[in-house]
Amino acid sequence: MSPTRQDQRSCPGPGRGGGKPGAAPAQRELVTRSVTEAEGLDQLFEGSLPAFGGAYLRRIWTLLDEAVGMGLPLTVAVAGPVTVSGQHFAWLSPLLDTGWFMLVSTTDAVCYHDGHRALDDAKEHPFHEVAIFGDDGALRDERTIRVTDVGFDEDVLLGQDQFIRAVLTCPEFQRKMTGPEFRYLLGRRYAAQEKKNSAREGLLALCTRKAIPIFVGAPGDGSVFLNSMALWALREACGDKYAFELDIHGEVFESCAYHRWGLFESSTKALGTLILGGGVPKNFNLQPEPALSQVLGLKDIQGYLYDVQLTSAPVTDGSLSSCPPAEAVTWGKVDKDHYRSTCESMQVDYSIVMPLVTKALLDKRARFERWAERMGREALFAKHPEARGYLRDPAGYRLFDKRAELVAKLMADVKKRAPALRKESRYPLAPLEAAAPKKSQKPRQPKARS
Repeated sequence: MSPTRQDQRSCPGPGRGGGKPGAAPAQRELVTRSVTEAEGLDQLFEGSLPAFGGAYLRRIWTLLDEAVGMGLPLTVAVAGPVTVSGQHFAWLSPLLDTGWFMLVSTTDAVCYHDGHRALDDAKEHPFHEVAIFGDDGALRDERTIRVTDVGFDEDVLLGQDQFIRAVLTCPEFQRKMTGPEFRYLLGRRYAAQEKKNSAREGLLALCTRKAIPIFVGAPGDGSVFLNSMALWALREACGDKYAFELDIHGEVFESCAYHRWGLFESSTKALGTLILGGGVPKNFNLQPEPALSQVLGLKDIQGYLYDVQLTSAPVTDGSLSSCPPAEAVTWGKVDKDHYRSTCESMQVDYSIVMPLVTKALLDKRARFERWAERMGREALFAKHPEARGYLRDPAGYRLFDKRAELVAKLMADVKKRAPALRKESRYPLAPLEAAAPKKSQKPRQPKARS
């Protein structure tokens, strides 16, 4: 998205406000440090991207650097085929393994494709590069599935379907559960399969290991649920036993419970979010604030303090994917008092930017770790307060382990507001028109031939 002059006035560049959220803009000297002076990629971002698109990227980096340094619990919303393309191995999993992120919002497809490389015959069906503008008819003839420039055998999908159905018939899935609980259990199954076949740890296995809840706002729009539908159909048509069911109400409520925790129980009493792409993962990630404040009517509910978005959607198309943080402020999803200095949206393909930004963040954390060994953690924190956020416990927040407690606390809040909620659920509805009685139609008589 190309910034207007007004946008540039309302979103001061890094350092212009003295590093304080919401601080008044101030002039910032143009830094033009040679790339040869950068010790790590983080220093290159800070000093060697002086202008134009580079400065825009420096703005993205600076806000993430601030959010991590402040110790904010972060959420990440990611749309697009990050697992089928292997991007989770490249940068997403290393980012989540830091302990900085409290939850993930993504798609059913991401969860489905996450299991491919752990299948028993995965080595017989390696992923490979294909041409984006090649002969798709020829690929179909050879039974190659294409996702942009990634190709794999159709047998991978068939094997994954079998695996998913076998998993869904296991005893632990034969009940109603929220999506995060389902994906936690699925992550355990993926992890066992990865161990069996010496495969790399996937996204769901990592999130299960670190108790990071995974939310999918549109579960019916993906192949995991397509396979659940097949088992449901067997139950309906043939009487097969199958009791798995997703609790959509519970899933939305659980996301609100985690947001409430971030605002009232986390050490920072504030949250940040990183949005990659758009669509349903983005919207679900932003919904807890209006759900808590406007729908449930709870007091002192704030939106995200930091909101960094990378999307290829142009803002002029009016889609949710392109909606910038400033627009989200009007919905209450982003903090209105600080968004001018703590939020940014860049129109870019996140697969280009995120490997670089992730490496820069990890470079800076590694430097703080080296300094901590040399001078001691407390001395480091006194000299560089942001190091405390970077070096927070890598075990993370493990919110899934606390889900019952956090859901119960939010439920107690709802009980206190029950009379008001019941009153707010009444509305003077217009009466429905009575259905007109059907007229009995007499059989038409054939016309006599002249």
